Amino acid sequence: MLEIKGLSKHFAATKAVDDVTVSIPDGQMVGIIGRSGAGKSTLLRMLNRLADPTAGQINFKGRDVAAIKGRELLKWRSECAMIFQQFNLVGRLDVITNVLTGRMYHHGFASSMLKFYSPAERAFAIHALDRLTMSHTATQRADTLSGGQQQRVAIARALVQEPKILLADEPIASLDPMNAKVVMDALRTINQEDQITVVCNLHTLDTARRYCDRVIGMAAGKVVFDGNADDLTMDVARDIYGADLSDFTEEMTSTDISALGKPLAPTAIDGQALAS
Repeated sequence: MLEIKGLSKHFAATKAVDDVTVSIPDGQMVGIIGRSGAGKSTLLRMLNRLADPTAGQINFKGRDVAAIKGRELLKWRSECAMIFQQFNLVGRLDVITNVLTGRMYHHGFASSMLKFYSPAERAFAIHALDRLTMSHTATQRADTLSGGQQQRVAIARALVQEPKILLADEPIASLDPMNAKVVMDALRTINQEDQITVVCNLHTLDTARRYCDRVIGMAAGKVVFDGNADDLTMDVARDIYGADLSDFTEEMTSTDISALGKPLAPTAIDGQALAS
């Protein structure tokens, strides 16, 4: 259980995250939705401790990770992996080396930079890439890949950290619809097969409803909705996004929008989807 209690982040007079309290059971896939500036990214960055909270607690397995420092903080960041919108790969390095940087906590900075990785670790990295149908790119430079391919490499890098929690900050915001589906299918498969908790910031309503067990809606730094995807009615969506939903439903038809609050048909998550 990841327990967030009274978590806040203030920038001068601005309350980016304002007294957020939620509990996330192990193995759940959670989508966080809201307008730009709602506090979604700041919340994820605090969970990973890339940003320090102004107030509150982040409890996981008996630790308040909002208060830890030093080696213990590095350990937490290895357990709570982060996937970014902009991939954060090193373009001049090959794909497998980028993936193996996810083992940095287990090696330290110097040995990671000198590429002192064991054959077992290299096999582990290839396996992670293979799960994302990317093993054939292992020796390519990262900057030769498409955006969707780079994001899958970034997910493989997160997997080799052997995380307990996977945070994804707008992982499909810069991808075309086909690559967005491949990446979201991959995250859902990892969640289901590995029972890794996935917390994912998302831009569109339909993506959250299609992939997530639970949806948290944020507005002005506060949680304004927390429930099942099927409970996302039009009225609730207006609370989250405001009166005009057009910017946040670009992938939805008018029929889809009118169906808010009704169950979606199950989405198949299988190897064929990953290979598409």
